This record gives sequence, structure tokens and C-alpha cells, in this order.
Amino acid sequence: MKNPTRTSRSRTLAILLALGLGLTSLPPAALALDAPAPVKLQSLRGAEIQAMDPEGDGTRNDKDRPPIPRDFVQQPPLIPHSVKGYAITKNFNKCMDCHSWTRYKETGATKVSITHFKTRDGQELDSISPRRYFCSQCHIPQSDAKPLVNNTFRRAEGLSSK
Repeated sequence: MKNPTRTSRSRTLAILLALGLGLTSLPPAALALDAPAPVKLQSLRGAEIQAMDPEGDGTRNDKDRPPIPRDFVQQPPLIPHSVKGYAITKNFNKCMDCHSWTRYKETGATKVSITHFKTRDGQELDSISPRRYFCSQCHIPQSDAKPLVNNTFRRAEGLSSK
């Protein structure tokens, strides 16, 4: 005599297998009955994501001039001169021609901050820390460029001139 439990299991397995195969043959749209409509992505300027950025308005770096005031606490100082042609490689840093502690008085430049000679653990080094060596990671040439998108940014209250 056949085992009824075994026959029942075999039938159940066969039915589940048939249903599974049947579902895999359905088009994907039939499986997503209540799928939300696709989201239309766009940039902050309202352009399609794949669209090219618009041509700039000709903004250029300013010639040497007094530094622009900082807008937030701990903002790295902006570079008040052009850096076109400045090379910063692992072996040479053009910025140090003027901003090093041995040359800043002679050139009239701001000397590199003592914080640039510390490791992330606070250990003081004899030369600039590798994590602070590439100046343009934090410091950028100043420019009176218009914001790319409208915003409500305000300078930090402690920095505002009244």
C-alpha cells in the first residue's frame, strides 16, 4: 500500500513547482500590480540628469586682492590670487614657495597654520602632514561668482559684520 503522506507531499511539491514556473513566465509588468510610477530625476537647476551642464557665465579667478571674509566657522581661507600653473605633486608644492615658515616673511604671504603640521592623532611633525599637503583639497581661489542655484544661505552670526 502507498504511503498517503508521501503522495500528498509529492502532489503539493508538483503544484508549487507548476505555479512557480507559471509565475516566471509572466512579463515583469504583470507581477508589479501596484508599482509606483517611476520618479523623474532632475538636477537642482531643473535640468534632466543626462543633460549637459550649461555653459558658465565666464566667471574667472580674481587677480591678487585682499581676502574675502569667511562665511562659516572653520572655513578654510580662500586663496586671494590666481593659482593657474601651480603644481602640487607628491614631490613638489608650489604654494610652499611663498607660504612656508621659512619664506612667508620674505614674500608677505600668510604662513601655513601650525595645524597643518599635526597628524590626525595630534602628533606634531617637522614638516607638513601628508593629509594637509595638497592645499587645493580645502583651499580654493576666491571669486565673486553667483550661486549656481538659489539658496537661503546666511553667514554665521559670529562672522557677520554689523
